Amino acid sequence: MNLRILGALLRKEIVMMRHNPIIPKMIVGLPILALLIIPLVATFDVKDVEVAVIDNDHSLLSRRIISDMDASKELSVMAVVNTHGEAMDLIEKDKADVILSIPQHFSRDISQLNVEANGVNATKGMLGMQYVVSSVSSTLRDANMEEGRNVPDSLASVLYRFNPTLNFKHYMIPALMVFLIIMICGFLPALNLVSEKETGTIEAMNVTPVSRTVFVLSKLIPFWVTGILVITVGILIGFFVYGVAPAGNIACIYLAAILLSLVMSGLGVTIANKSATMLQTIFVMFAFIIIFQLMGGLFTPIGSMPEWAQYITYAVPPRFFNEIMRSIYLKGTTIFELRSQFIWLTAYAVLAITCAALTYRKRT
Repeated sequence: MNLRILGALLRKEIVMMRHNPIIPKMIVGLPILALLIIPLVATFDVKDVEVAVIDNDHSLLSRRIISDMDASKELSVMAVVNTHGEAMDLIEKDKADVILSIPQHFSRDISQLNVEANGVNATKGMLGMQYVVSSVSSTLRDANMEEGRNVPDSLASVLYRFNPTLNFKHYMIPALMVFLIIMICGFLPALNLVSEKETGTIEAMNVTPVSRTVFVLSKLIPFWVTGILVITVGILIGFFVYGVAPAGNIACIYLAAILLSLVMSGLGVTIANKSATMLQTIFVMFAFIIIFQLMGGLFTPIGSMPEWAQYITYAVPPRFFNEIMRSIYLKGTTIFELRSQFIWLTAYAVLAITCAALTYRKRT
């Protein structure tokens, strides 16, 4: 490989990127805007869960349970009713999210409470029900300490390991880094290459003795560097703006980011090599991006997919990067424990770069 020729081509790519009206804005603006805005608006955090309480006990303990729920940040007691029909009427009108039924003589004989959730909004109903159970359990534990009551195991509080507050930002920040690498290191190299086809400037390259490996590297290296900068910006914004920091080794994050950058840039150049127009490249890249987002565990847990779909996800490289990022951010997992994910990413990186080099054809 002639490093002098590669250096000249890299300078040419940097000049072209600087004069491109779209690429510099996307490289600078997309990571900052995505990491600053999306975690605030695209969140699964549940707040202001409206609770309808059926108080059949009318005791000091039941009033204390209601008061403690209403005082919490996540719950709001919107009504205390006498019958289950009244509570269901509030659910049907979407005025309540959860129903808590306190049975008669609950203060004398603590038994299992009946908690029902509005399943129309499954996320809010599920988490809201858990918030109610946690709040009641906390109140009963306090009452137990004060008066010696026994709290049944069925009312034990729920504990979430690695993310005890269920803060969605701890889940969203690593996922956004995956999306940014897919866009910047996959989408932009493809558009950059196919734009040269449309303008005809690539024809000058086709008649030179530059090897296809050197040419492909000159197209990919600037975006690899950009991918590292994007990860750095994401880590800094996550820490200084949201207080989210990796629990594990940051070097493992950079290694995984480099591998995914290789995969996505290789895929983008391969698609551009097979496309004649920018419109073709955009359609094909968007098809891959949608599949990567839906099948890579970004929004839907892979374990919740059908068994046949879980096998298909092994053909989706971002799946392994998602697992690496969330494990390092939330659990502090080591590279040895994530070795299988790194091996898969390395294999896909080699495959993608090989395909990018082989699909480039010089025309005279």
